[in-house]
Amino acid sequence: MKRAAKEKSAFTRRALLLGTAQLGIFGGIAARLYHLQVAQHGKYALLARQNSISERLVPPARGPIADRAGVLLAGNQQHWRALFMPAQAPDPRTVLENFYRLVPLPADERARIARELTSRPGYIPVLLKDYLAWSEMAALEVNMPNLPGVIVEVGLSRYYPLGPAAAHAVGYVARPTQAEAKANTVLALPGMRVGRSGVEQVQDLPLRGEPGFVQTETNVHGEVVREVADDPGLPGQSVQLSLHAGLQALAVRALADNAGAVVMLDARNGEILALASTPSFDPGLFDRGVPVDIWNGWLHDPRHPLQNKATAGLFAPGSTFKPTVALAALKAGVLTAETRLNCPGFLKLGDHVFWDDAHTAYGDIDVTTALQVSSDVFFYQVALKVGIDPIAAMAHQLGLGTNLNADLPNVATGLVPTHDWARSRGIHWVAGDTVVQGIGQGYTQLTPLSLATMIARVATGKAVSPRITRRIGTVLQPGANGVEWPDLDIDPAHLAVVRQGLFDVVNTPDGTGYAARLNLPGVQMAGKTGTAQVHNNTAAEKAAGYNDMQMAWAQRPNALFVAYAPFDKPRYAVAVVVEHGNYGAQSAAPIAHELMTYALTQDPAGQDRPLSNPMAPPPPVEAL
Repeated sequence: MKRAAKEKSAFTRRALLLGTAQLGIFGGIAARLYHLQVAQHGKYALLARQNSISERLVPPARGPIADRAGVLLAGNQQHWRALFMPAQAPDPRTVLENFYRLVPLPADERARIARELTSRPGYIPVLLKDYLAWSEMAALEVNMPNLPGVIVEVGLSRYYPLGPAAAHAVGYVARPTQAEAKANTVLALPGMRVGRSGVEQVQDLPLRGEPGFVQTETNVHGEVVREVADDPGLPGQSVQLSLHAGLQALAVRALADNAGAVVMLDARNGEILALASTPSFDPGLFDRGVPVDIWNGWLHDPRHPLQNKATAGLFAPGSTFKPTVALAALKAGVLTAETRLNCPGFLKLGDHVFWDDAHTAYGDIDVTTALQVSSDVFFYQVALKVGIDPIAAMAHQLGLGTNLNADLPNVATGLVPTHDWARSRGIHWVAGDTVVQGIGQGYTQLTPLSLATMIARVATGKAVSPRITRRIGTVLQPGANGVEWPDLDIDPAHLAVVRQGLFDVVNTPDGTGYAARLNLPGVQMAGKTGTAQVHNNTAAEKAAGYNDMQMAWAQRPNALFVAYAPFDKPRYAVAVVVEHGNYGAQSAAPIAHELMTYALTQDPAGQDRPLSNPMAPPPPVEAL
């Protein structure tokens, strides 16, 4: 009994000690909880609020541009950039000072940052520096504790695999202006670009996409605790063009160091297969900003590399205009296929003599022979017989001097004068003005794009119009699978007469373009050479027996050539202009020969493959 009582007494003491200890522990916890939740409630509630969620918009990836065979023409490549969210920084001014010590910036960039800090909404980050060097990125990452609100991330810049070879057609992008960013907040996002020329400009909206967002949780020190949510937005749609990269590269190589332009169309539907303008420029420079020395070099280059000569260059068409004059005369009834005119090598009008360019007396010839040998005197007479207004009406029907509604920016209309046009400008039109219009000189100014359209319409008898976009996303654009263009209001018999003349130009020994004939079995090309004076030779120069080849480059004639093939079933049409290249047969026709041979053997118009991998590197240009 005594033993049991002693054991019970010991248990009671231990239970008491344990209970006392438990009471002390739980009492301490309760006191601490009271201190934290009641006494310090205001302090920790403030800290919890500062440990907040912030959201920022992120720019979408710009859509890729590809050629008709799926070759990438414009895509995106990655680089590092630094952004700043001032709302996440307790002291933005100190953060910027710390940033500038690590990544020095010029005064104008610091001024831009200060300006944007006061004008941007909180969900739009401010770009501190684009294209960070690896060393700069590493330095920022190491010092992130001293840079609350600074974000180092991967950005995208525009990449043009073919570089200058497709610059004028594809175009380029640049940063939005202040006015654009103010009008559209999305454009204020770092990395957003706006199309400034070519397809980049025309299809800018579908290429842009829709922005996404990132939500992050930051603590009281501005440090990112975790990423809560993110939405990459909608990338821009892909755009597929009718261009063929191989043909495009060949056109640029064929022009070589010449200033000039090439346009090749699918004569059946007007799709632009090549659109080259030389010299050119590197379109990728505009994404980062063109260095001043390069920009000044472009501006002062007399060959005008920034101008898209294919769509905006205006040239006197020279003898490539003669088919238009012939069709106008045939339609007006002042000329028939059998009409023969005497061409003694000159035309005397009043006290002025208009010479044949070749100073050749062809005798009595018909319109087919006149086209074949390119007799100026024949077309002097024809122009006088038909008059300038009917010539202009035919020109407009063939796409010359009129709006072609091409899906490209800044396409020049060109000019084929009329009496009304002359009167509206106070020009007293005289017979001599009509004479020179008959050989594509005088006031007539046309683009290579319109000349290619003209020869395609002559070849097919259809009112084909040029276009360059085939798909936006997966949607084929109207006419991309073929379009039934309306017939021209031209008698097919008249077209047959002119086509025969164009055939003879290239395929008969007396033709001015005979050297450019095709070396393909059973395939013939029809075309017309052209030489357009840009310098009004003085009487002294003529008396001295001037030689165009010995004149200064800027005073030499422009060389032109237009053509289509195959003759019996037209598929391709081409126009070539070589600035100050002297004679069309000498410098423009060989380029057309090379391009037409490629087109007829490689069939670029028959290639149609959607862009499969927008980030895939392109094949070498030489392999295209």
